[in-house]
Amino acid sequence: QPCKAKMEAFFYVLFAFCLLGVGAMEARKYRSSGSSGSGSESSSKGAVPSGSFLSFRNNYLFVYCLMMAGDWLQGPYVYALYSHYGYGVGDIGQLFIAGFGSSMIFGTVVGSLADKHGRKMAALCYVVTYVASCITKHWSDYGVLMLGRFFGGIATSLLFSAFESWYIAEHTRRGYDDEWLGGTFTKQVFLGNGLVAILSGLLANTLVTNFEMGPVAPFDAAAFFLTIGGGVIFMTWSENYGASEGGGENSSFAVQFRNAMEAIKNDKKVALLGAIQSMFEASMYTFVFLWTPALSPHGENIPHGFIFATFMLASMGGSSIADRLMSLPGMPPIESYMQIVFVVSAGTLAVPVILKPFNTPPDPNAHAGFTGSGPGISRIGEVQMVAFCLFEVCVGVFWPSIMRMRAKYIPEEVRATIMNIFRIPLNLFVCIVLYNVAAFPLELMFAMCALFLMGSAFCQRMLAAMAGVRDNGEMKTEV
Repeated sequence: QPCKAKMEAFFYVLFAFCLLGVGAMEARKYRSSGSSGSGSESSSKGAVPSGSFLSFRNNYLFVYCLMMAGDWLQGPYVYALYSHYGYGVGDIGQLFIAGFGSSMIFGTVVGSLADKHGRKMAALCYVVTYVASCITKHWSDYGVLMLGRFFGGIATSLLFSAFESWYIAEHTRRGYDDEWLGGTFTKQVFLGNGLVAILSGLLANTLVTNFEMGPVAPFDAAAFFLTIGGGVIFMTWSENYGASEGGGENSSFAVQFRNAMEAIKNDKKVALLGAIQSMFEASMYTFVFLWTPALSPHGENIPHGFIFATFMLASMGGSSIADRLMSLPGMPPIESYMQIVFVVSAGTLAVPVILKPFNTPPDPNAHAGFTGSGPGISRIGEVQMVAFCLFEVCVGVFWPSIMRMRAKYIPEEVRATIMNIFRIPLNLFVCIVLYNVAAFPLELMFAMCALFLMGSAFCQRMLAAMAGVRDNGEMKTEV
C-alpha cells in the first residue's frame, strides 16, 4: 500500500522533527539552568526560587495536570461516543452547541461565585460538575447526554478561571516574586496542555482499542483522575477570595458583575486584553473543527490520533519558546513579541485560503461513510499540516504569555469574573460557526480566523502602546 506508506512516512518525520525540536530546547534550558545555579523562574533581580515556593508550585502543577488529564481523556471520544449511541451529525452538533452555550451563559455566574465564595470551592465544583458530566455518558438517552453537556460547559468555565485565579492570589499572598509567575505558567502549559494531552490520548486509545473497554472507558478514567485531584485540593489548598477576605459576603452577583464591567470600562488595557483573548481563542476553537476536513477533503486516510499528538508536541515547543522569552535577560517584553506571534498565527491559518486555487473542491460526503480505507494525504494537505503545526507553536506561546498579562493587568478582586466575561464572545462565535458549519465554505472560515488573529495583533499593538512599550521592546514607564 504505497499511499499508506507515504502517509506514515510524512507524519512520522513531522512528529520526529517536533520531538527533536522540543527535546533540544528543553535540554538547552536545563543546561543553562544548571550552569547558572537557578531555574527559568529566577527573576531579573537575581532572586532564586525558595524551597517553599517550589513545593507550592509543584503542588499546583500536579493538581493542574490531573485536572487537564480529566479534560483531555474525554476529548478524542466525545463525538465517537455519541455516534456509537446512534446519533447523527445534526444531533451531535446540537450537543456540542449546548456545551459551548452553557459555558457562555453560566461562565460569568460561576466566575463571580468563585470571586465571592472562594477559588478553592470553585475548583472543587469543577471536579464535581465534570465527574457528573462523565457519569452521564453511561446513558444513551439524549436528554441525559444534553444534561452532561451543560455540566461540561460549566466545568470548562471553571477550569479556565478558578485555578489560575487561585494560584495568582495565593502566590501574591505568600509574598513570592511576581516574575516567577511566568515560569510557572510555561510549565503549566508544557505539562498540562502538552505532555498530559499526549499521554491522555494514548491512554484513551489503549483503553478503547487494546483493552476493548468501549468508548465510555476514557470518561471513567477521566472521573478517576478528577477525583484524585479533588482530594489533593481538599486536603492541601487554602481558600482565597476575589472580594474582601472572608468571602465578600456583601458583594452580590450583580455587584461583582458590575465591578468587573467597570474595571473593563475604566481600564482600556483590560478591555484590549479581553479582545485579544476572545479573538485568538475563537480562532483556536474554530480550528479544532476545521483541521480534519482541511487535511482530508476527499476522505483521505489520515491518522487523527497521531496528528493530535503532533499538534500537542508543537504546542509544547511553543511553551518552551515562551519560557525563554519571559525568563532570559535582554528579551523583548510580552506586549512586544506577542504582536509577532499573532501575525504569524494569522499567516498559518491563511494557508488553506492561499492554496484554494491549487486544490480540487472538497467532497461534502467524504466523511459520511469514512472507514479509513481512502488514499493518503495529498501534497497540499502536507503543506497545510506543516502550517497547522506552526499555528500550534503560536498557541503554545500564547497560553503562558496571556496568563502573565492577565496576572499583570486584571484586578485581583474580580479576576475570575472578568476572565469568564472574556469567554462570552468566543463561545458565542463558536456556537454560530457550529450552527452554520455546513453553510460556509471551508476557506471562508479559515479567512475569518485569520482576520480575527490580525485583529488580535492590532489590539496587542495598542496595548503595548498604552503600557509604555517602545517599538524596540523596552519599557518607557512602569505599569
